[in-house]
Amino acid sequence: MSNFYRQAHYTISVKQQSELPNNTEIEIAFVGRSNAGKSSAINAITGIKFLARTSKAPGCTKMINFFSLDERRYLIDLPGYGYANVPKKIKILWHQNLAKYLETRQSLRGMMLVIDIRHPIKKSDIQMIAWANHVDLPIHILLTKSDKLKNGAAISNLHIMNASLKKSHLTASMQLFSSLRNIGRNNAIKKLDLWLL
Repeated sequence: MSNFYRQAHYTISVKQQSELPNNTEIEIAFVGRSNAGKSSAINAITGIKFLARTSKAPGCTKMINFFSLDERRYLIDLPGYGYANVPKKIKILWHQNLAKYLETRQSLRGMMLVIDIRHPIKKSDIQMIAWANHVDLPIHILLTKSDKLKNGAAISNLHIMNASLKKSHLTASMQLFSSLRNIGRNNAIKKLDLWLL
């Protein structure tokens, strides 16, 4: 089904709940801390280099961005949480919009949580997984930028994060991923296929 994702195209960006489109049936949200690589992951999965806007500066995604796969299925790029070099007032607004989307969007069928493998799992990531478990929303973790580590170190970090989740009595599938080297793209697509098809 990898060719299916190559037909993705940008549809709309919204700032607030009232602007969300109401004609979608299935949405998969990409969420994570600022600069973890959400937009790059979307580009790598779809095979469309500049589909989602990327930047070296954290906080590039400021709105809820919709990418259509067909007339009923969408990938959603959500604003990052955590560090971003923006005024506190704007950051609070981002977080409010993110929370409203996650809590009320009935078409949301799964969540791809993007975490930079080079850093320990953060409290905000744990909270996101706990929320998904609480509402029975499937969640899959992409441990991005795995090409920045040697293979042994990357696998070790994956095991450490798995153990951290088990210790917190949380459930999420996870994998190594690299947008730059296309590591894990097929596995990510298989997970999306389960949710979208």
